[in-house]
Amino acid sequence: MSDVEVEPSVAVELFEGQIEQARAFTAALAREGEERGLIGPLELPRLWTRHILNSVIAAPLFDGSVADIGSGAGLPGLVLAIARPDVTWTLIEPMERRITWLNEQVEALGLKNVTVLRARAEEVRPVDGFDVVTARAVSALRTLIPLTAPLVRDGGELTLLKGMNAGNEIEAAQKQIRKFRVSDVRVEVLGEGVLPEITRVVRARVR
Repeated sequence: MSDVEVEPSVAVELFEGQIEQARAFTAALAREGEERGLIGPLELPRLWTRHILNSVIAAPLFDGSVADIGSGAGLPGLVLAIARPDVTWTLIEPMERRITWLNEQVEALGLKNVTVLRARAEEVRPVDGFDVVTARAVSALRTLIPLTAPLVRDGGELTLLKGMNAGNEIEAAQKQIRKFRVSDVRVEVLGEGVLPEITRVVRARVR
């Protein structure tokens, strides 16, 4: 545990009244994440910067009902659910051991705004669709759009946390963007001047 990153001071500002829950979740991930196959051993020295803050910086972008596809360790879903208790979150994950972890954390953190669903994204058929669908580090956009866009209600949004190749992924996904009626696709950069590492988000409308 000695090599776990010290909490950056900006964390309090970003989580505000939910900082204690964020600390509890981060501590649990640092304690059990590697052993349970949720994060790699190299992630501990950058756990806050690369994962927790990288996720929470996007919290203002969400409203209503949100689905997080491939939630895994809870990044970004659990982090965002902590930061935005006013939003309803559905964490969708196919792997049983990850589902167990997510349910444990929801209970331990007392999160009343989270539903954990064991399923593959393509198996989920919401009645009315979600207001927003998100994902982080799941797959390239051309693979991700067919998984996420069908879950969004008419007029809802995709808000996908991506890496530095986000622009190239948009170019490579033009066929899928057209097929799934995705429009106004753009990359937004979050955290400049606030975080050590910026977060890139691909945002789009689905009709």
